[in-house]
Amino acid sequence: MRYIVDHLPPGTTIKRQLLITNRTDEARRIDVYPAAASVEGSEFRFGEGRAANELTSWVTLDTSAVEVEAWGEARVLATITVPPPASRGERYGVIWASATSAPRAGGEVTQIHRVGVRMYLDIGPGGEPVSDFSIGELRPARGPEGEPSVTAQVTNTGGRAIDLTGSVTLSDGPADSRAGPFPVVQGVTLAPGGSGQVIARLPAALPNGPWKIEVNLESGLVKRSVSAQIEFPDPGQVGKRGNVISRMVSGWTVAAAVAGLLLLAGLAVLIRRSRQSPRPPTGRPRERVPAGR
Repeated sequence: MRYIVDHLPPGTTIKRQLLITNRTDEARRIDVYPAAASVEGSEFRFGEGRAANELTSWVTLDTSAVEVEAWGEARVLATITVPPPASRGERYGVIWASATSAPRAGGEVTQIHRVGVRMYLDIGPGGEPVSDFSIGELRPARGPEGEPSVTAQVTNTGGRAIDLTGSVTLSDGPADSRAGPFPVVQGVTLAPGGSGQVIARLPAALPNGPWKIEVNLESGLVKRSVSAQIEFPDPGQVGKRGNVISRMVSGWTVAAAVAGLLLLAGLAVLIRRSRQSPRPPTGRPRERVPAGR
């Protein structure tokens, strides 16, 4: 499990099981604990050490430490109880699994290695807020050493925090050349209403263009794409903003919209039929003939 993501009404309790694995040749004691986190400046930021916040006070673990054999694994049960008076809004935190190494002979430095599961919990009555985002300006550039990059401006237009990943693909380049896909190497985490930038870095040998670029970004099930015409500048410069050709939504979004239109059309037909008055009977009623007659 990478993240704990949920929408919970006040007074709700959920349980999640965490798997801890030891990928070393020695047995390890692993400390497990919740700690605070926040979304600031386009980043998911972890609190110092075991810093607490409101969400961590709702988390209970069935153990605070586990002994894991070499190349073994252990499971920890996390229970999250949202108190009835909890206010509406999204909370962030992390459940850490932490291992502390013994100091080396003659040294005083202790190393702490930890990995964690992020928590994104939205609290409030009713259904979960919609997650969505939009892709804005695309800007090509080249670093001083000639490495090209593309920066895309992104805005969180939904009601949940988003973690963006994705890729870019180039086509219709010089001599009808193509390149990519190249992964987005710098993604962002955006709180509702927040804006930030994602960056994809490309090979230095890539010609300036012009190119058609397609940027595909996603956060969970939400996927958005945009294509534009760009041209990379000379080393150490920022190029002109890409001219957007088209914007696309994911297939599941289109399918959902079509299904919704068909459903509305079907309801309209049913309503029209229900409003039609039944035709009055014509002619004499048929006489019922007794059996055996």
